[in-house]
Amino acid sequence: MKKKKREYQSSELVKSFARIYGFEDKLIAFDIKDFLEDYLDESLFREIKSVNIENKCIIIKIDSPLLKNDFKMRKTFYLKKFQDKFGTEQFHDLQIF
Repeated sequence: MKKKKREYQSSELVKSFARIYGFEDKLIAFDIKDFLEDYLDESLFREIKSVNIENKCIIIKIDSPLLKNDFKMRKTFYLKKFQDKFGTEQFHDLQIF
């Protein structure tokens, strides 16, 4: 099994700092990106430019028009996957750009 570039230790201390300084959403966005890295083929994953969370909405920016279209067509599938993994109260929408 290959080692990922970034392995984060989600300790309670890190989560507390994230809550205090307002970057809790960024930690979840990293987790979503890690999930996509495991879920997608390596060549497809390289097409994902960024993952962010704003106002309980996941925003994924994708370079490839084909992959972007696939994500748009399967939007509810991906949103449900993320809600199952991170909690339904975390996100209410998924936008693909």
